[in-house]
Amino acid sequence: MSAQSIDHVVIRFAGDSGDGMQLLGQQFTHAAALDGNDHATLPDFPAEIRAPAGTRGGVSGFQIQFASEVIHTPGDECDVLVAMNPAALVKNLDDLKPGGLAIVNVDRFEAIDLKKAELASNPLTDDSLANFRVFEAPISTLTTGAVEPFGLNRKQADRCKNFFALGMMFWLYSKSMDPTRHAIERRFGSPFREANLAALEAGWSYADTRELHPLPFEVPQVPHIPDARYRTVTGNQALATGLVIAAQAVDRTLFYGSYPITPASDVLHALSVFKEYGVVTFQAEDEIAAVCAAIGASYGGAVGVTGTSGPGLALKSEAINLAIMAELPLVVLNVQRAGPSTGMPTKTEQADLLQAMYGRNGDSPMVLLAPRTPADAFRTAYEAVRIAIHSMVPVMVLSDSYIANGAEPWRIPDLDNLPPIAPPPPPSPQAFAPYSRDPESLARPWIAAGTPGYAHRIGGLEKQDVTGTVSYIPKNHQRMTELRAQKVQRAQALLQPAEAKGDPSGTLLIGWGSTYGAIKTAVARGRAQGHALAHLHLRALNPFPPGLAEVLSRYDRILVPELNSGQLCQLLRAHFLVDAVPLSKVQGQPFKVREIHAAVELLLQGEPPEGALA
Repeated sequence: MSAQSIDHVVIRFAGDSGDGMQLLGQQFTHAAALDGNDHATLPDFPAEIRAPAGTRGGVSGFQIQFASEVIHTPGDECDVLVAMNPAALVKNLDDLKPGGLAIVNVDRFEAIDLKKAELASNPLTDDSLANFRVFEAPISTLTTGAVEPFGLNRKQADRCKNFFALGMMFWLYSKSMDPTRHAIERRFGSPFREANLAALEAGWSYADTRELHPLPFEVPQVPHIPDARYRTVTGNQALATGLVIAAQAVDRTLFYGSYPITPASDVLHALSVFKEYGVVTFQAEDEIAAVCAAIGASYGGAVGVTGTSGPGLALKSEAINLAIMAELPLVVLNVQRAGPSTGMPTKTEQADLLQAMYGRNGDSPMVLLAPRTPADAFRTAYEAVRIAIHSMVPVMVLSDSYIANGAEPWRIPDLDNLPPIAPPPPPSPQAFAPYSRDPESLARPWIAAGTPGYAHRIGGLEKQDVTGTVSYIPKNHQRMTELRAQKVQRAQALLQPAEAKGDPSGTLLIGWGSTYGAIKTAVARGRAQGHALAHLHLRALNPFPPGLAEVLSRYDRILVPELNSGQLCQLLRAHFLVDAVPLSKVQGQPFKVREIHAAVELLLQGEPPEGALA
């Protein structure tokens, strides 16, 4: 059967948190990647381990955009919504395009299901879906029938329905089922292996025989893919890989101390499999123990790293200040989530920037870096280790839930092309002093505790310049405070200069972290309409990259989209005295391209936007 070629598709899978939507989305992503499609994903799930089944609060979703062209976001609106129950349908319906396809599991639209979803009437019969194409499929019933030969009980059989739905989508978009077959064979034992394979095949056959669409679609591979090796990575996987490669580059043990916290826990999981590469992982009893162990590892000559999310970062603050005072290389991963306090643990936000910049007692600056995409997290983690060791300073990496759980293609780098990592060369034992400094970076020597001939003490009390003895001399305290700040500023020499992409004047959109894809796409859309726009995205937030002041001075208007209440905008105003305009969104969801595009249109009309636009 021939297939209809299309450029890109956005699909959202939605169901209960126990329906396997994340696994379904991951398998479809894998198939799209092997077909050579560019892709970006947005997993979205409830914080509760097992939210009440059938309720809106328990809906778990996975969105993927895959394309035959380069893309930068998981898409604003869905072409297809696969909904396993009424709650999944109504909660996601606003993001389905007019005329889009809603595939619904009609078996879960009984009166009790409608009540759980807080619906007064059945959307399949009350004309509320009149603007969409609806395909009603008895997915649960057909799945139960397909797996009947394998002796599963009713509950076990129903859990196979995600693979039935996946088979339907594989037919609709002409994807090979072989990679998923192999994944099922590796992941499941008998009889669940055979049952899931049967459900997958049954879903494909059902879509074919019921003619889910007159013709299946096909998204060709991206043309002119550079000859290189690629793999799909999440942001947390990329962070872990970057840390391992950096430790290998400097030939040191990598120590990762962490306490489980959403959404940073997967970094610990990813690193735990690298034991043969000199990686030591430590699941601590609390956040403070985790960071203190990492500091101890750095003092012992290892690459010390700790990871957490916003609430955990608050607990680590005192110990991070110890690393700043002791001038030890420490990397802190903060995978941000919606706050304050416990907030919304599985939702994304960028609201920890000011906490990272100022959330410690005393004048205690540290280097701040932020990846812009899941794949970029690899380079950011590598750079964090490089700067920490070169300058003997703690470095914080500000990722977020969107980057951590999202996935995209990653071009595996040639390791020989990565910048080298080298600690400051140690002086001779006769010339050694704990706080003697490299004349360019101001880094003090990195001497592992217990090294013969290099006995020294460090700690949280102020140190005498050079000798490292405890000092309460007022002018010495000022000097050491200034030296610690200068070290952070001199790390700017390791950063790439600021560069705006687009028009050399007009309106500049500047962002950091996970807003990259939405801003980049919105700027491209606006420039196609004839607007003079440019985009500058910051990986380095402290110090800012060289040349930033000159770039900012060229533009008449500056718009700063952020998933917070305007924190980078405040810093830009304070540092550079520019009239930057914030575009803030704190809804636990990433920006849509259309929100930023609409804000640009208002700004060009002389109407500064307030917050995100619906």
